[in-house]
Amino acid sequence: MGRILAIDFGLKRTGIAVTDPLKIIASGLTTLPTAEVPAFLIKYCAEETVECFVVGLPLHPDGNPAQIAPQADDFAAQLRKLFPETPVKRQDERYTSNDAKRVILASGIKKQKRRDKALVDKVAAALILEQYMQEHYWNG
Repeated sequence: MGRILAIDFGLKRTGIAVTDPLKIIASGLTTLPTAEVPAFLIKYCAEETVECFVVGLPLHPDGNPAQIAPQADDFAAQLRKLFPETPVKRQDERYTSNDAKRVILASGIKKQKRRDKALVDKVAAALILEQYMQEHYWNG
């Protein structure tokens, strides 16, 4: 039984979240400079079984692709080449960054830590993963 790993792709930083092996809990794992993500995933997948990757699909509120969508698509394609046996799914990520900021604010974290964009990216990845799990596993 493998984990599901979600990615909030960014041009500079990328947030990563993962489920537990039973797929009950989605948790933020880390935020990395985007260039370091492939090497991190190769190492992570050598140590943990990953059942599938979920890459955020950046869309505007009206459903049209966001400006970063082509780069996110290229990243998803790169994952498919690196891990040909592991499915790469896409998940609408509209509003996840704003929702992540609200979650962080509600958690009571001090103001300086709330400004940490890496924390926002990691929480946004966890929200992408939660949405995916809600649609495909938890309400099954």
